[in-house]
Amino acid sequence: MSDEHLNGDANGAPPAPRGGRGEVIGVRHGMFGASNGGDTSGYGGLVRTVRLPGASERPYGGPRGEAAWFDEVADELEGALEEQGLLPENAIERTVVDRDELTFHIAREHLPRVARTLRDDPALRFELCTGVSGVHYLQDAGRELHAVYHLRSITHNRLIRLEVTAPDDDPRIPSIVDVYPTNDWHEREAYDFFGLVFDGHPALARIMMPDDWQGFPQRKDYPLGGIPVEYKGAQIPAPDQRRSYS
Repeated sequence: MSDEHLNGDANGAPPAPRGGRGEVIGVRHGMFGASNGGDTSGYGGLVRTVRLPGASERPYGGPRGEAAWFDEVADELEGALEEQGLLPENAIERTVVDRDELTFHIAREHLPRVARTLRDDPALRFELCTGVSGVHYLQDAGRELHAVYHLRSITHNRLIRLEVTAPDDDPRIPSIVDVYPTNDWHEREAYDFFGLVFDGHPALARIMMPDDWQGFPQRKDYPLGGIPVEYKGAQIPAPDQRRSYS
């Protein structure tokens, strides 16, 4: 690792320190989840902590080799929200700088206003949302489902992320299609595969799976499934019947 990465970016900005060492949401044993002796990889004794990055402290700095603009974006966003009568701490749950990326964790009820502010404020001008991706953390109790948005400012040549969470038992997040129309199909895909319900979407329906499909295939608790494969004189069972990974 270079001294530049350890000590800050090329313009002298220090890296944003994390709050503690992050947030532990679980511990994984072995490599592939086998708990009945079925792990033949040799990694059965491996123990890994599942840790999400914690909130960062100012100064946030900037991407390595670029100007330190993270603080500028955070200041402009907080100031713009205050001008609208919204306390920034009510909308922005935490700000994380990790792996040269700036992520604002947004309370889901305030997502449309934050997205519109990021798009319309002249000092921000994040005109393009390149989509929303779903993530499912079974161990992240009360916020198992995450929606991650990548926003790009063509005006200022900047890239940031927004992250919003929802619990498995209430997987609803406001749609931002009216702010970023390109999110239309991306929100449908996240709904199809993760079961995230985007309130206000103009036509929320499955985009890949049949309309009557049961469940959401990219959730971590979705059964592995599969079909058996037949060979001459032999048959290989479907993946979920070969070995127990419970």
